[in-house]
Amino acid sequence: MKKVFTDFRSAILFITILPVGKNVAYSPMGMIKYFPVVGLILGGLLLVFDGIISSLWPPVVVAILDVIFLVVVTGAFHLDGLGDTADGIFSHRSRQRALEIMKDSRTGMMGLVAVFCILAVKTAGIYCVKTTGTPFQTLALLLIIPSYSRSAMIFGIRFLNYGRKDKGTGLDLFEKQMGLKDFLFVLIPVAISLFLGYKGLVLNLVFLITVLSILGFYKKKLNCITGDMLGAMNEVIEAILFLATGALIIF
Repeated sequence: MKKVFTDFRSAILFITILPVGKNVAYSPMGMIKYFPVVGLILGGLLLVFDGIISSLWPPVVVAILDVIFLVVVTGAFHLDGLGDTADGIFSHRSRQRALEIMKDSRTGMMGLVAVFCILAVKTAGIYCVKTTGTPFQTLALLLIIPSYSRSAMIFGIRFLNYGRKDKGTGLDLFEKQMGLKDFLFVLIPVAISLFLGYKGLVLNLVFLITVLSILGFYKKKLNCITGDMLGAMNEVIEAILFLATGALIIF
């Protein structure tokens, strides 16, 4: 039981800035399976935040503030990865050079463009969800989409090799092969999505297609994945799911 608590706290500490107490042991392999649960916590906090500010401002302002809230509670951790990944992958350089560019702390033009576009898409998606969905649909989607996007990182760790052999933020996450049990908590957002009816089924289909597309793109471009690329994967999937469900609700 102690190890479960340690792994869970480690997952929260790794991908959020939420307080989890002092002297938290770093458990890289143990924490991975809890990423979807941490996503649900973020979604729950987003629900509370959204509920409070919705009585103060119109939907377009609330959507912008919701996105800023997600950036703040994650410490812009994934956005940093998105910017670095865009700079490297779209540099049209060799694999090794692209990986070196990703390690540069400076953000280039491609990184800035990618971050701006993803934040814009995410804002548009949340706005659409809030203005066209029923109260239940809005609550459910704000809750589970952050969980889906964190779940996606587990697929990246499982199905692609790590690109840096002796260093890097994500190196410890690839110490050993992951099994089916590490995907157990991914079933939580999937189960909740079923309450949305056929739209929940479409949401899961969009999620799978997006994950496979990103992994296929990574494999074609660099034939590997890094911590930055995992963060980028999270941000892209979160934005696409919000936008896709915004359109899905209309129909």
